[in-house]
Amino acid sequence: MTRGELITELAAALGERHEARFIVEDVLGPAPSPADGHIGADAVDAAHAMAARRRAGEPLQYVFGHWAFRALDLLVDERVLIPRPETEQVVDVALREFGRSGAVAPRIVDAGTGSGAIALALATELADRHPGGHVWATDTSADALTVARANLIRATLQCAGAVLPLTFARGSWLSPLPGELAGTIDLIVSNPPYVAAAEWPHLPAEVRREPIVALVAADGTDGTPGLRDVEEVLSQAWTWLARPGSVVIEIAPAQAEPAAAMARAMGYRHVRVETDLAQRPRALVGRTR
Repeated sequence: MTRGELITELAAALGERHEARFIVEDVLGPAPSPADGHIGADAVDAAHAMAARRRAGEPLQYVFGHWAFRALDLLVDERVLIPRPETEQVVDVALREFGRSGAVAPRIVDAGTGSGAIALALATELADRHPGGHVWATDTSADALTVARANLIRATLQCAGAVLPLTFARGSWLSPLPGELAGTIDLIVSNPPYVAAAEWPHLPAEVRREPIVALVAADGTDGTPGLRDVEEVLSQAWTWLARPGSVVIEIAPAQAEPAAAMARAMGYRHVRVETDLAQRPRALVGRTR
C-alpha cells in the first residue's frame, strides 16, 4: 500500500480527507514526494488504530498525543485542555502588553497553566531578549502539572535550551505563589474556564471529551454566565501585580462588556478587550496604572 492509497482508505472511513492526511503524516512524517513507495504493515496498522479512535469521537489532538502551539509542539491528552488558535492570539496580546512595560527581567505568571502552553510560549519567546526573567505556572490539577512539566522538557529540547526559568506551583490561580512576589509581577496571563454550565450539554461531543473543570465556570457575582473564574483571576491579580503591571485573560466573546466593567470596578486602568482572528472579543487586558 502507498501513502496515497492509505489516505484514501482512511478518508473513506472518517469522511474527512484532511484528517486522514494528518493521521498518515503523524505516523509516517511529511511526504518525501508525491509518489513515495510501499508502506509497512506496522505503519498501516498504527494509522488504522488512530482512525478508529477518531471515529469513536476522540479529539484528533488526543489521538496524536501532541499538538502545535505557536512555535512549540506540546504533549496533550485527556488530562489537559487542547491548545487552540484563540489562545495563541492571547499570547500575542500578552507579548505586546509586556513590551509596553519596559521590564528588563520580567516576572510573569500563567495562572491555570494546563498543558503549560501559555507559560512555555512566553518562556521561550522572551528568553533571548530577557534572559533574567522568570515564569511561574500554577494549576490545581496535579495531572495537568505533570503534563506541563513534561512539556517543559520537550520545549527545552525544541528550543535548544533557550527557555526562561519556569517554576510550577499547585494551587488555585495565584494563591500558590511565594508571598514575596506580591506586588512584583509584571504580567499575569490566564486562560481560565469561561463556559457557562448551561452551555456544556450543547458543546460538540469531542469538546466534551476535554476536562470539564478546564472549560466550565460558575456565573460571576454580577450574574454573567461562566464569568466566576475570570473574576477570581482579576481579583487575585490586583494584589500580585507590580505598579505598573498588566493582566491578560482569555474570555468568551459574550463576556466582553461585563468582564471589562468588572475590571474597571476593581481599579484596573486602560481596560480593553482585543479581538481574535475572527474579530470576536477574546482577550481582556487591564493595567494597574
